[in-house]
Amino acid sequence: MHTKIITAALLAFSAVTAYADNNLDTLKEESRTAAMPFLKALAEENKKAVQEGGPESAVKVCKDIAPKMASELSRQKGWKVTRVSMKVRNPMIGTADAWEQKALKKMEARLAKGEKPETLEVAEIVKGADGKTFRYLKGIVLQPGCVSCHGKSEEIPEAVKASLAAEYPHDQATGYAPGQLRGGLSIQRKL
Repeated sequence: MHTKIITAALLAFSAVTAYADNNLDTLKEESRTAAMPFLKALAEENKKAVQEGGPESAVKVCKDIAPKMASELSRQKGWKVTRVSMKVRNPMIGTADAWEQKALKKMEARLAKGEKPETLEVAEIVKGADGKTFRYLKGIVLQPGCVSCHGKSEEIPEAVKASLAAEYPHDQATGYAPGQLRGGLSIQRKL
């Protein structure tokens, strides 16, 4: 019995040691490798919903499917994965914390200077009262098709406005133009 306990403890220690030895570039690449398929799958779900039921169908994708996808990825990886913004649809799950706000502002400045949208990301190891945490934010830039839900008021169809009003009574996530930073996919990993 003691052998099993010692073996389990050694395995746990070696896993923690291997994890702690990761450098920032490795952590960033691992996060990017998880973030990109997530964002691609979400875009495909939105496209499918719009094709099948019009732009108002995309509201349900962002409300129901995207949080489930983030929750599933969080469970698979043991990370906290969520979409955040400065102008949120759902303040309960999408409000950027202080680190995320700072990262979003950095990405907005980089985008304004001409950086390509696909390169927008910020990564950092943050020390806090509860230890070290790796923080990663991958920028989400508004695509032309997204104005039906996130554009200026005159660009949003009445059916979408009605759906947004019903699903998101505190919605702030409009007024964007294609190419603007909409928010980011946030990943937090305890080290």
